Amino acid sequence: MEIAFASQEMIYQHTIAKSVEISGIGLHSAVSVRIRLLPGTANKGIIFRRTDLDNFEIPASWKHIARVSYATSLMRKGVLISTTEHILSALMAMEIDNAVIEINSLELPILDGSCKPYLELLQKAGRRRQRTPRTYLKILRPVEVVEGAKRIAIFSADSFRITSSIDFPHPLVGHQSLEMEITPEVYAREIAPARTFGFLDQLSQMKDMGLIRGGSLTNAVVFTHDSVMNDEGLRFSDECCRHKVLDLIGDLALIGYPLRAHVVAERAGHAMHTALVLKLVKDRSLWELVTDEIPAAAPSLSAPELALETASQAANS
Repeated sequence: MEIAFASQEMIYQHTIAKSVEISGIGLHSAVSVRIRLLPGTANKGIIFRRTDLDNFEIPASWKHIARVSYATSLMRKGVLISTTEHILSALMAMEIDNAVIEINSLELPILDGSCKPYLELLQKAGRRRQRTPRTYLKILRPVEVVEGAKRIAIFSADSFRITSSIDFPHPLVGHQSLEMEITPEVYAREIAPARTFGFLDQLSQMKDMGLIRGGSLTNAVVFTHDSVMNDEGLRFSDECCRHKVLDLIGDLALIGYPLRAHVVAERAGHAMHTALVLKLVKDRSLWELVTDEIPAAAPSLSAPELALETASQAANS
């Protein structure tokens, strides 16, 4: 999948160019669900809209973090949106700042367990530059969350980087680690195809907990004690570590700003990801918001783009 962006373009916020939709089932609920992505208004961020509940809206924000066990859920005034991390990961990594996600149930579709279908959806939607400059969150002082052998920390950097490591007692997993700068091109090639995963000997316990009722070999990698059950095998030798990076990016999206930071995660999961988010955003001395200077010769919006932006602003005002 070829996705290319001019660096000067990223001085500005972006939304999608047209509405697109996709259907599937929830990984944990097994409920059929349809989502529709619509262009968003500048400075509004990503907003979930429950069409089955009178279009009730829940911003994708740390303010609404609810349950964070085997997925990240958001809640506002008792209304829940579950398993948000995959679509938020795709939107953040593809540098889509503003969009509305209409959903007719409580859980996002798992699709094939990776973000590849979401990237294909975004490619179909296209991108539209908005008139508003992009604001980044830049780290001023390191922040760390430690829980036993698990650790996650965020450091100052001039770009968005992730170092991740995992360790599972399985011959096909074991210790895995990777470090990379997260750009749209790198994400599309190295991270998006990585699927969620689980271990056969834990599935019964998870189902007893009311989880993974929609799980199957079509939407997750399943490991037996010494092999992979999926016919296609692994997409990467370190697919598990790559999927952890995918999830981490989705959880970091709840900060509400693109990052200039280096995040280091060791055996971390959703709970630690969101603990880091909350610890960071609640201490204003740890970060600052920065906006790149717009060159004098920066291109202006075309007449069609200007018309679309004006109409979008009016519709959402």
